[in-house]
Amino acid sequence: MSAPEPTPPASILQALRAATESYPERPALSCRGRTLGYRELSRAVLALGARLRARGAAGQNVIVALPTSLEAVVAVLGVLAAGARVAPVNPFFTGSELAGLLPEIDARLAIAGADAGPKLAAPALGAIEILRFGDDGLSLDDLLAHDVLDWPHPPDPDALAVAIFTGGTTGTPKAVEHSHASVMAGVLQHCAVWPLRRGAERFLSAAPIFHVWGLFYATFVPLYAAGTLVLVPRFEPVEVLEALEVERISVFCGGPAPVYLSLLQSERCARTSFGALTYCLTGGAPCPRELHERWRATTGCGLLEGWGMSEAAPLCLSRPDRAKPTSVGGPVPHTQVEIVDLDTGTRRLGVGEPGEVRVRGPQLMRGYRRRPADTAAVVRDGWLYTGDIGYLDAEGDLFLIDRKKDMIIVGGYNVYPRSVDEVLYRHPAIAEAATVGRPDARLGEVLVAFVVTAPGAELDEASFFAFCSRELVKYRRPIAVTFLPALPRTNARKVDKRALRELALGTSRT
Repeated sequence: MSAPEPTPPASILQALRAATESYPERPALSCRGRTLGYRELSRAVLALGARLRARGAAGQNVIVALPTSLEAVVAVLGVLAAGARVAPVNPFFTGSELAGLLPEIDARLAIAGADAGPKLAAPALGAIEILRFGDDGLSLDDLLAHDVLDWPHPPDPDALAVAIFTGGTTGTPKAVEHSHASVMAGVLQHCAVWPLRRGAERFLSAAPIFHVWGLFYATFVPLYAAGTLVLVPRFEPVEVLEALEVERISVFCGGPAPVYLSLLQSERCARTSFGALTYCLTGGAPCPRELHERWRATTGCGLLEGWGMSEAAPLCLSRPDRAKPTSVGGPVPHTQVEIVDLDTGTRRLGVGEPGEVRVRGPQLMRGYRRRPADTAAVVRDGWLYTGDIGYLDAEGDLFLIDRKKDMIIVGGYNVYPRSVDEVLYRHPAIAEAATVGRPDARLGEVLVAFVVTAPGAELDEASFFAFCSRELVKYRRPIAVTFLPALPRTNARKVDKRALRELALGTSRT
């Protein structure tokens, strides 16, 4: 008789404890020459948790405004060790941007560094107590002087653990609340589809810790798997490529398609050995088929796409044994995915029929903090209505077409910008492309394209429109094009469609 499966940890802090007890000397975190073993990491986390409890943090929301670093990981886990709820925010936000977030979270305590500390201390932001790394006797050395591993009791799985902000590309970011149970459900779902060797994997992440991917996968999964997480504070292609080779990375947390495109365009890429790679993970933005093919040809390791959102992560993951380029894979365990009609959201559609994607599973958010109406608008009868348009194939794998709000109606025809972008990517002179809609008095809407040319390539308007005429039916052709040095991006490195729509309003007709 086989041994029973071990009981999953109730929280990521309990997962850290298990990793520490099994592999106390194994490197847990590494960043630019600094390394913390599991025993050291746990010592620092528990010391910070004790300090925060002494300041009354238990049961409260605590902001963490730190760039990706050893300190940021310690801070996030230290908040959880204090019995508090962690709210990671972008430390590079301006004071006015932070002022827009704080009413959403109602925090009285923040952990910050040199970037965000002065901005959070501004009188206009209210009375927030700020603990600064580098000040207040708060440093890794101070925390590591603590030599007692006094673990708190496991939390109630239904207690709130994390409030993470949405991207905010259509307005004020919302604080998405997750319980310990939903966080751990996501960690376990990731590992069920992308299985890992416990105590053996080496992860690399350049993702910001205040983003759901950078926190829920790129930070929590390595800790659960007792792996070594190598952090690159800010994405720089040469530094990432060097780390992939020198650190013998087996799991590259990657990110959206532009991350991989930038790596392929770097001169360092041709001199990089990728022999240790097992998984290269992508999501958060469309990944064109051509990029899949170029990455595999260059590295020998394919890209695995995944799909999730701040409100629930993950939802679908590409399975290594049947990865399909441009598909985000099938539902993760204990998760249902359905395609429903765009009008009522209640009529289920069949194989190959595009509609809105709705999901339900244990990884769903509790709701948007202090926004019951917004929560009710997207969570109905236990289903999360994602706002994504897609279809399922006969094997149950999901193909995303576009965002519901991004769909463009040209003269009565539904046009999905992503499908147009996929065609534009086929042009050898185009490195990146994004299409948006613009109001039109005759057709209702028309398409406007924004293009970044490949290094050393030349492309003019005449050649661009000639290509579109050959490859696209008339109603799917952009009627204007703007060449940009780079596409505008959100903090999560997704294409900022809102900024492009604003540019499109000023684009001249060609």
